[in-house]
Amino acid sequence: MGRKIWVFDTTLRDGEQVPGAKLNLYEKVEIAQQLKKLGVDIIEAGFPASSQGDFDAVKAVAQKVGNTNDIMITALARAVQADIDSVYNAVKYAENPMIHMVLGTSDIHVEKKFSKSKDQILQIGVDAVKYAKTLLPQVQYSTEDASRSDFEYLWKTIEAVMKAGATMINVPDTVGFAEPEEFGAMIYKLNDRMKNLNDSVLLSVHCHNDLGMATANTLAAIKNGADKVECTINGIGERAGNAALEEVVMALKTRSSIYNANTRINTKEIMNTSRLVSSFMGLDVQVNKAITGDNAFAHSSGIHQDGLLKSRDAYEIVHPEDVGLDDMELVLTARSGRHAVKNALEKLGFSNLSNEEFEGIFDGFLKLADAKKEVYDHDLYVIVESYYEKHDANHANATHYSEQFFDIVDLQVVSNASFPSASVKIRKGGEVLKASAVGSGPIDALYSAIADIVQIDVKLVEYNINSVSRGKEALGKVKITIEHEGAKYIAKAADTDILKASAMAYINAINSIVVANLTPVTN
Repeated sequence: MGRKIWVFDTTLRDGEQVPGAKLNLYEKVEIAQQLKKLGVDIIEAGFPASSQGDFDAVKAVAQKVGNTNDIMITALARAVQADIDSVYNAVKYAENPMIHMVLGTSDIHVEKKFSKSKDQILQIGVDAVKYAKTLLPQVQYSTEDASRSDFEYLWKTIEAVMKAGATMINVPDTVGFAEPEEFGAMIYKLNDRMKNLNDSVLLSVHCHNDLGMATANTLAAIKNGADKVECTINGIGERAGNAALEEVVMALKTRSSIYNANTRINTKEIMNTSRLVSSFMGLDVQVNKAITGDNAFAHSSGIHQDGLLKSRDAYEIVHPEDVGLDDMELVLTARSGRHAVKNALEKLGFSNLSNEEFEGIFDGFLKLADAKKEVYDHDLYVIVESYYEKHDANHANATHYSEQFFDIVDLQVVSNASFPSASVKIRKGGEVLKASAVGSGPIDALYSAIADIVQIDVKLVEYNINSVSRGKEALGKVKITIEHEGAKYIAKAADTDILKASAMAYINAINSIVVANLTPVTN
């Protein structure tokens, strides 16, 4: 099993410092509940001295989430009495509260930010810890900008605050300046000295990602004795963000023989947590981001798909099920090879195709893939039927599944403050159906009109739109998740008209439900 690494999540404090990512009290409590379910050891719920709203939110987290002894609730303070009081009065309602304070140790911070001498700053830190200890037994001291600090002064500060009663020492790479080998060496020396002074004090690290090395520096610190890591969900945070919790945790799990360390994180809750944070903060996850990005377990290359279908470990070192996903996703595109297309067809029941039939169908697949970039299961039905209509009339008459699928013919959307409305024309088989609806906004009206036609009871779980190109002909990409009878269906579409892309994504998801409910093909 190896030694335990404490996981300190600062999504609700450092993560919330991202411009535009402000959370209200309800959202903070919801995320904190999910973080507890995820299994983090410590939640940093905010910066209470910054506003009454944040104080109230931290207090609510302490009361509603910190009501059991298995999780510690803390919040940030500067090394001044008013801030420390604010943290104490907010977190004291938790069963296991802690005060966390921060004060710089680098020459830049001491001389330019505070305009004080090093001895003065050190004494301020010691006095702050002593005061905090009169309020709570658990006190963490963060040596801000530690990676750019004079090492002996850094150690002098740590030694002094440990003697003053600090129970956790956090060493931040505040501006992402550190390099893994260098940072690991510093942590090794600090760990050696701290354990000789008081081996009950935890050594922690807090790494930023300005040079893209936050996760690497955090892992280097663990290798060199760090007991605790400070992270955020999806790596969000100031500037380029923080070490991503999911990356650190899965690296420890996947490369356990290297790190010989473990956490108590329930990895199957990683995706749920990522999506909740992304949704509440309005921060999209980078599509190719490790572990939680949309493409982290999606494969479109024919070479990769072929290897994965033969053996999962050919291109997969983390199983999607381990982080809360159902399975890997083989995305059918023009780059997909024969093996992937044949596998997709077999899942639909087309398992007895001759070589001639498959090659004809595959040729149709490539033509469609070139035109629409991503091919869905309902597209495969249409391709197969189109092939048989041309080459085998008798077979074509056997099943016409494609007549059950929907296709957007035209749409019109009126957006205004008082009466958003939408009208749509949708083809189903040989019939064109029409509907109109009003809604709380243009998308709501559009989806209501489509729902009137398809008559499939669904719940819209998530709607995302992004620009994937620039200029007058900018391409908008829409991704939606809908729920039907407890199952979730995700679909995407892209178009220069974002309303059309929204309609296409919705129809793609609806067609996925149709496919899921079709009687398997026998051919």
